[in-house]
Amino acid sequence: MVSWIISRLVVLIFGTLYPAYSSYKAVKSKDVREYVKWMMYWIIFALFTTVEVITDIFLCWLPFYYELKIAFVVWLLSPYTKGSSVLYRKFVHPTLSSKEKDIDEYLCQAKDKSYDTLVHFGRRGLNVAATAAVMAASKGQGVLSERLRSFSMQDLSSFQAEGQAKNASSVTTQPADTQHRTRTMMRSKSEAGYSKASS
Repeated sequence: MVSWIISRLVVLIFGTLYPAYSSYKAVKSKDVREYVKWMMYWIIFALFTTVEVITDIFLCWLPFYYELKIAFVVWLLSPYTKGSSVLYRKFVHPTLSSKEKDIDEYLCQAKDKSYDTLVHFGRRGLNVAATAAVMAASKGQGVLSERLRSFSMQDLSSFQAEGQAKNASSVTTQPADTQHRTRTMMRSKSEAGYSKASS
């Protein structure tokens, strides 16, 4: 665990941050030799990072694995060994030069196919989303109307039951005199309304 942490720190500081700052200085000074040196380093470092992902999974159990990674990064950067320059000139450049046309053709095909695939799956995704939205809306509308209908019928029946219960309780709780007075007043109002209507 300790060697893994040290390895990550060395790769981060000496393998990434220091070369990034040196690349910045090369760009700022506009020195072509430095440009070439750091471009070779970044190509090798990109390959190293790609291989590292695989080897970290399968070879991390080997003794001194992380120590070998640290030594490799130091070897790549060292101005005495010029490891990145050696690897680039002996292996990477000849391989890429011989396969450059094939790689470019493959990249163009991949770009075209990826665009077509992206458009195809984008359309399918939109169709699926639209279908799901329409189905949810139609199901939701039916469920919503049923829910409203059940609520409205239930509310009306409970409202009527409450009103009848209130009327029954108010009639039974009033004293007999008050009930008699109320009936008399209601009769007299209805008779007065009848007499006005007939005249």
